[in-house]
Amino acid sequence: MLGKRRIGLLGGSFNPAHAGHRHISLEALKRLGLDEIWWLVSPQNPLKQSDEMADYATRLGAAQTVAHHPRIHVMDIEAQAGLIYTVDTIAYLQQAFAHTQFVWLMGADNLSSFHRWKAWRAIAAMVPIAVLDRAPYGMRALHQRFARTFAAARLDERDARQLAVSAAPAWVYLSIPRHPLSATYLRKTLGKAAFTRHNG
Repeated sequence: MLGKRRIGLLGGSFNPAHAGHRHISLEALKRLGLDEIWWLVSPQNPLKQSDEMADYATRLGAAQTVAHHPRIHVMDIEAQAGLIYTVDTIAYLQQAFAHTQFVWLMGADNLSSFHRWKAWRAIAAMVPIAVLDRAPYGMRALHQRFARTFAAARLDERDARQLAVSAAPAWVYLSIPRHPLSATYLRKTLGKAAFTRHNG
């Protein structure tokens, strides 16, 4: 395992990408001892209506503008490989990058609904997961189905830097400074301009 790259995977619609995504990425780099973060811009989130989404090229371009960091890379892997579900994306990446240690990153809002994802138990068995605090979901998320099901696999926050080298299932909840922005808020307040301005 020595010398393997440690990559955090932040998947999502990025509809639009904003400073909150960048904020949790920078916190993950620091707290988890990662080498890079890959933003996996989803062609279509299976849990969201397509009419709620900006077109893929717009979302990808906005993410590249917002990321703006040498260790955060915006990827179109799912679009290129025809992948829709996270379980398939992780399997693809683990095969394609066999000498890389991946960590799946999610906000506490996603943890609350994680049990609705396709093959969510299989995902937890495939890759370590880091959950980053996000208002107002923190304590509520920690009482949802995933947290209860995998309670024995939770690492102490003080051991977060060991997550990337831990065998799945393994997860950690990171208490981080909260960022106020959300994609929903930006779409409602800025409309199409949410995808063309730097959402910092």
